[in-house]
Amino acid sequence: MLNSHIDKATGFEKRFENIGTTVYENSAIASKSVAREIADLIKKKQAQKQPCILGLATGSSPKGLYAELVRLHKEEGVSFNNVITFNLDEYYPMQADSINSYVRFMNEQLFNYIDILPENCHVPDGTLTKERISDYCSQYEAKIEALGGIDLQILGIGGNGHIGFNESGSLQNSKTRLVALDHITRVAASGDFSGLSNTPRTAITLGVKKIMEVKRVILMAWGEGKSNIIKASVEGTVTNLVPASFLQEHNNATFVLDQGAASKLTRINTPWLVEKITWTDSLTRKAVLGLALNLKKPILMLTDADYIENGMSDLLADSGPAYDINITIFNKLQHTITGWPGGKPNADDTNRPERAEPAKKRVLIFSPHPDDDIISMGGTFKRLHEQGHEVHIGYQTSGNIAVADDEALRFASFVCDYNDKFGIENKEADSIYKNAATFLKNKKNSEIDSPEVRYIKGLIRKGEARSTCHYVGIPDEQIHFMNLPFYETGTIEKKPIGEEDIQITMDLIEKIKPHQIYAAGDLADPHGTHKVCLDAIFEGVKRLKPKKLMNDCWVWLYRGAWQEWGIDEIEMAVPMGPDQVLEKRKGIFKHQSQKDGVVFQGADSREFWQRAEDRNKETADLYDQLGLSHYAAMEAFVRWKY
Repeated sequence: MLNSHIDKATGFEKRFENIGTTVYENSAIASKSVAREIADLIKKKQAQKQPCILGLATGSSPKGLYAELVRLHKEEGVSFNNVITFNLDEYYPMQADSINSYVRFMNEQLFNYIDILPENCHVPDGTLTKERISDYCSQYEAKIEALGGIDLQILGIGGNGHIGFNESGSLQNSKTRLVALDHITRVAASGDFSGLSNTPRTAITLGVKKIMEVKRVILMAWGEGKSNIIKASVEGTVTNLVPASFLQEHNNATFVLDQGAASKLTRINTPWLVEKITWTDSLTRKAVLGLALNLKKPILMLTDADYIENGMSDLLADSGPAYDINITIFNKLQHTITGWPGGKPNADDTNRPERAEPAKKRVLIFSPHPDDDIISMGGTFKRLHEQGHEVHIGYQTSGNIAVADDEALRFASFVCDYNDKFGIENKEADSIYKNAATFLKNKKNSEIDSPEVRYIKGLIRKGEARSTCHYVGIPDEQIHFMNLPFYETGTIEKKPIGEEDIQITMDLIEKIKPHQIYAAGDLADPHGTHKVCLDAIFEGVKRLKPKKLMNDCWVWLYRGAWQEWGIDEIEMAVPMGPDQVLEKRKGIFKHQSQKDGVVFQGADSREFWQRAEDRNKETADLYDQLGLSHYAAMEAFVRWKY
């Protein structure tokens, strides 16, 4: 049954949605709202002298929720002594004390910090023999049924629409069981296990049937990376190919989303198809470009009939005829194209994305990992230097966790052998490399790297970054390794952004006094490093805004290996010819530790140089399809106005 009510958070009608959705400005606000609902339910049950049965999830989505529940317990006295929890799933096989076990995850994220009774915490047992799993799963369900069922179930959602570990193809009446994990799921988790070969192939999961029987379901999803599967789950048909779509048939389920995860929903992505809107410049551009691409027509070939037949008659009435609208949008898109990312000297810059003056600019490119600069904006990076600008690179993190163990062992063994062969005596260095080599030879799966190993892996990536800069032509004094403290945990899980991270960022900006800052706006990074790095830059720039050095500083956002800006969002597009595409590829190849088997690939099996080339070509192809000049590739940027 279609929802046609109004979302209180956004004010938009939800005509196309087949399930309740609530969209929040960000995940922090959303998590607090869900935590408050859980706390109110717990208190209600306490007043009734009844237990509160919660179904809990793991993964990145509920971390903010659990942090808020801990805060409510410590600061507002919310007690969990009447709470009984059942977790959705667990990898199999999995020891409870493993760094990747969901038992450990729940203890470290929630249970250790609240007054819940240990015997009331249930997580599927990953240590069972296979022969015992079937009976165990039946008993797990029986415990839930004996308590009257789950009162409130928290869910995340996988890239293929899985809920729990009910993968694509799961049946709606499926029970709690041992399942084979989808390749997409395993690839997404492979970073936690130091590679796909170490990632479990199976897991124990609560069945879809039990999820559909709970009294209240809240599915949480954050970020643009989840937007496509959210749209399919909420607006698509109910299908076992997208298990989350089953929730359309639940009578009390809500998807709680941030703006990124909700961005593909019809009411947000194309609101003119839902209700009468005020046609702003940005909405007009988005609608016209989307129309042209959907109809496979150049912008200037769109007709009045095209507008009317595709829900845009209001725009035609306000600003038509089609020819006038087409010309306006065509010109705006054409003005985004420039071969002079630092501004063209002695030129009229009225319709150019960058200022002509000063002719020679100081440029600061922030690179979250040691290769994001060349992967994401390598053509622009090289062109800025070739056009005479003073280009500085700020490598925000060491990127050390993305180096494979065998690569680090090879490096450490080489140094040890070299020192032994030539009789070089450096006791401190010798100890570091020998300890690292010993550790790596005996390292257990999922064991956190020792400080010596992290140091060596950092050296490898630092050397590769420096090699790329030298290839572009950047001297050593313009290469800055920031080593932001939030990153140095040795695991995927990072510390929150801290004052020291912000101060290091501000210090570099004040030192260089840039006219241009380039920063990674790629928030689909599945490991969150880009987001933290961007937050540090945003906060640093805001604090520095009153200072004179920021009076003439523009901030441009690029995107990395995970996604690209929408064609309607692009404000500067830097074209590349075939030779420049090959030059960029050679620059990426300087990062040899990231070649031929990337540790953190996400769900995309392509190497980073392939992703970059494909993405840049796709951007150029879009401009071509829309009737503009045809280029081999394009790098795209959006300006952040602070």
